Amino acid sequence: MGYIGEMILKSTTAIPLRGLRSLRGIRERLAGREHTLRQELVRFGKLLHTQGFVAATDGNLSVRLDDERVLVTPTCFSKGMMNPEDMAVVDLQGKKLSGRYKPSSEITMHLTVYRMRPDVGAVVHAHPCTATAFASAGIALDEPLCSEVVITLGEVPLAPYATTGTMELSNSLRPFIPYHDAILMANHGVVTYGEDICRAYMRMEAVEHFAKIVLATRQLGCSRSLNSREVEKLVEARVQYAKNGR
Repeated sequence: MGYIGEMILKSTTAIPLRGLRSLRGIRERLAGREHTLRQELVRFGKLLHTQGFVAATDGNLSVRLDDERVLVTPTCFSKGMMNPEDMAVVDLQGKKLSGRYKPSSEITMHLTVYRMRPDVGAVVHAHPCTATAFASAGIALDEPLCSEVVITLGEVPLAPYATTGTMELSNSLRPFIPYHDAILMANHGVVTYGEDICRAYMRMEAVEHFAKIVLATRQLGCSRSLNSREVEKLVEARVQYAKNGR
């Protein structure tokens, strides 16, 4: 064996076996986490479709893989017919890093949320019928009618209309993203986000549920909003629930 070969052998054997095992374990854990998140996107995509929150190829979901990568549903796919291997991985500038299919055309909106909210781990965009009707009518869901909604969502503001899949849409959401976990998009739909995909999805359910309640009160011809003191107490409860991981 020559001098160079001996040096290579020495440098290789100098790496502790424990270190190699540790690196292998880290890679396996990361791969396992990504596989789990792919399955979660499939699961919650099917829930969106089953609940009627999306139709045809509407809607999109994503999760944050790490500080530099996002896993997102593919464009032009029914959210009820996806497989784990269909997802795309992009960086925070939207460049596709891996995947057979193009990422959702709404990826810019997702990335805007991630950049503005480091606490957010998942984003869901859908078109639930009642909530989207309010968005199309130009009506925000910001009446404090239900104590539970104040605690789980707070206000759901209405962002001005902007063309889907463009930077204009992201810009229309920017003023609301830091202060809200759910936003109506005029003549478009709803975007929700949270620490993980389950919480982001549940907020979508809560928005649609609240929209149905607001619609029912309007059909009844009367409603009683909570007063400022009642809302103040609920906001305090909201902060406490957040601390306890409700």
